Amino acid sequence: MSELLQLPSALPPPAGGRVDVLVIAGEHSGDEHAARMVRDLLAQQPGLAVCALGGPRLAAAGAQLLHDLTASSVVGLVEVLKNVRFFRQLFASTLRWVEEYRPRAVCFVDYPGFNLRMARALHARGLTTKGGGKIRALYYISPQIWAWKAGRRHEMARRLDAMAVIFPFEVGSYVDTALPVEFVGHPFVAGDYASPVNYDAAGPVLLLPGSRRQAVARIFPAVLAGYEEFASRHPDRAAVVLYPSDEIEVLLGRLLRNARGGAAGRIELLRTGAPVAASAVLTSSGTMSMHCALAGIPGAITYRTNPLTYLLGRWLVKVPYIGIANLLLGEAMYPEFIQGAATPARLAAELTACIDDPRRRERCAEQARQLRTILSQPATGTAADWLARWLTT
Repeated sequence: MSELLQLPSALPPPAGGRVDVLVIAGEHSGDEHAARMVRDLLAQQPGLAVCALGGPRLAAAGAQLLHDLTASSVVGLVEVLKNVRFFRQLFASTLRWVEEYRPRAVCFVDYPGFNLRMARALHARGLTTKGGGKIRALYYISPQIWAWKAGRRHEMARRLDAMAVIFPFEVGSYVDTALPVEFVGHPFVAGDYASPVNYDAAGPVLLLPGSRRQAVARIFPAVLAGYEEFASRHPDRAAVVLYPSDEIEVLLGRLLRNARGGAAGRIELLRTGAPVAASAVLTSSGTMSMHCALAGIPGAITYRTNPLTYLLGRWLVKVPYIGIANLLLGEAMYPEFIQGAATPARLAAELTACIDDPRRRERCAEQARQLRTILSQPATGTAADWLARWLTT
């Protein structure tokens, strides 16, 4: 992908001429969660026709992929503004597609910048049930209204038919609205969940800079510099970098070649897939940080973004942590090093503590157990059960 995203061509028609559900998931994590939901839904009702704006996991789960949104994912105000023409074109193409093919339901998955606008537009055109039409407007994985823009919940209640959430506390965030909200369990504590990471005290260090190009370009140099300083005192401790796509692999390879330190030769690039055992982690604040937290891998969160985006975020976001595990626990399981605080010395010191301090490892294991308890609270059913009910209501 070039710095400016390429405008999509017209979205293809449904392969069989009809569509029951259109799923819109704009990031790798949304693609992963939505894929589990679609796979389970199709196991229950094999005859359903599911189309998606999503990614390769949704396609593998049985959805017809109309456009790979995971390849178009950007983060931050500045990055979005650079690509505003692309997103306008994609938005218009999606709106025309829904109006022409009329799915029984549109299931929005996270990705609120795009999805909430789409819900508003479908409502304004009279296509969704609350706008006078016949299309169910459903939302899986709530926007983080508990962190910022809490007032969105009232507009969402006017536009949407139902919401399914993956954190139990989120049900209470909508208690003063008429929107039906259900906790459907977190996918990472499901019985058939297979974690991409495990803890091994003798394993390598994990470096997880994220899944989006702009974020990786800013975060990976910081975590690499932290690892290089750490490796100068722990030369036997190798590192593994997990990446989700060919595009990110190319970017990581270029950043490694341009690195000045001598530790690049001890770093292995692996595509996310088979489980990787690790002793410590430097991670971005995204989905992989939750995988690591549940696995009990000690570490720290590193985050860097465009300075303007960061300043706006500090003004708008009213939460004590950016890592969801930290928010759920109410304490810093993973210390957070943001913007200029992510210095090589500080990140190296965190890795050293993860490797050498048994109290740090024991505390992390206990926090992982607490997280699993929080996320394993009784649910009303799976996401697939929830979606199936609303398709027949």
